[in-house]
Amino acid sequence: MITASEPSWITPFAGLSPRRFGKLLTALRRDGADVVHRGRPWSLPLEDRVLLVTAYWRTNLTLRQLAPLFGISKSTASRVINHLGPLLALRPRERFAKDTVLIVDGTLVPTRDHTIAERSKNYRYSTNHQVVIDADTRLVVVVGRPLAGNRNDCKAWEESGAKAAVGKTLTIADGGYPGTGLVARTVADAARQNFRTGKRNTTGPTSGSAPVSSTSSPR
Repeated sequence: MITASEPSWITPFAGLSPRRFGKLLTALRRDGADVVHRGRPWSLPLEDRVLLVTAYWRTNLTLRQLAPLFGISKSTASRVINHLGPLLALRPRERFAKDTVLIVDGTLVPTRDHTIAERSKNYRYSTNHQVVIDADTRLVVVVGRPLAGNRNDCKAWEESGAKAAVGKTLTIADGGYPGTGLVARTVADAARQNFRTGKRNTTGPTSGSAPVSSTSSPR
């Protein structure tokens, strides 16, 4: 079974190192996520419940598939997500710092409501969610309104409201966003590599540089 007590499960399903995951748990406890209320007690400790929510968000597994991996029922998994999901969500920002760099990508979430879901490239009825993260902190800062799963990312970027939420903040995307004005990830990687190369060249001679002689040249 999947459990946060085994650190090897944390990074693949939470996207965080065990240390950062521990900090997240501390923040959640401070916000009252582990307060005991009346009614049926939770069958999983807080750390496993948080891991369940992040696994649900980061994978294409349905609750029916995910719940047995944590040793609980589908209805219990649903209760966990409904309880912890809002506590894990960040409040939408009205503006970003001037030097902020964001990254956007679309993710397909299996959805049973066929009034909005459509068959997509994963052959399931899915919805397209535009997810924007801060490139520095890796925290999710914007999630667009869900659209039909067959909607391509370059259209979903604007129609979901993600573009309006980001405003003019520098945003990086992959090749699925042509004509949107977003910075292509390949261009961003090249710029970063050029910066690192230039920095190395200014810190000292490279391995290919000729050594500087400490003796005077013959006359």
